[in-house]
Amino acid sequence: MSATVKAYDDIAPEYIEFIGDGLASLPFDHSVLAAFAGLVRQDGSGLVGDLGCGPGYIARHLRDLGIDVFGVDLSTRFIEHARSRYPDIEFSLGSIAALDTADNTLGGIVSWYSIIHAPPAEVPGYLAEFHRVLALGGYLLLAFFESEGGPVAPYDHRVTTAYRWPIDGLMEVARAAGFAEVGRMLRRPLEGERFQRGHLILRKI
Repeated sequence: MSATVKAYDDIAPEYIEFIGDGLASLPFDHSVLAAFAGLVRQDGSGLVGDLGCGPGYIARHLRDLGIDVFGVDLSTRFIEHARSRYPDIEFSLGSIAALDTADNTLGGIVSWYSIIHAPPAEVPGYLAEFHRVLALGGYLLLAFFESEGGPVAPYDHRVTTAYRWPIDGLMEVARAAGFAEVGRMLRRPLEGERFQRGHLILRKI
């Protein structure tokens, strides 16, 4: 974890410039976030955590969709940027593996490529922590790089080692952690992207 944080802190200005708002010209990504936000609003489920929020663009997008959202990240430089850019959203420095959040309190969680650097053996622990802080019936959106039917596989993320997951394999891990599937989306890589993107919308049971 510390190596990952250092890697992102070291390249934070370049990463922020490269990523932009992160959702430009990505209608499928917009659609899955809109579906998640619609489910949260429909249930009146309350506060949503953008966990591993990076520079804050997903939290900003959720806010624009009418969601009461906060962000957490371990990168000091990302949190500083997010606080400066989106002062109306609360951003905190912290680990998404050990959240400073009471049990059963959140209406939703977005993990937008935030567990991709976790070794596979550690992913159940992250999902258990997400399950702990979500209220019963609360929603979790996972975005990740998909392995297109292959096993979990490491790859060079250009920042630090990351892992691609088969969508069914990650769903099985989530099911074991106490989540039920609500919906899923796969999209093919766009120009300039290397891998298929996976998205799972889950509900705490």
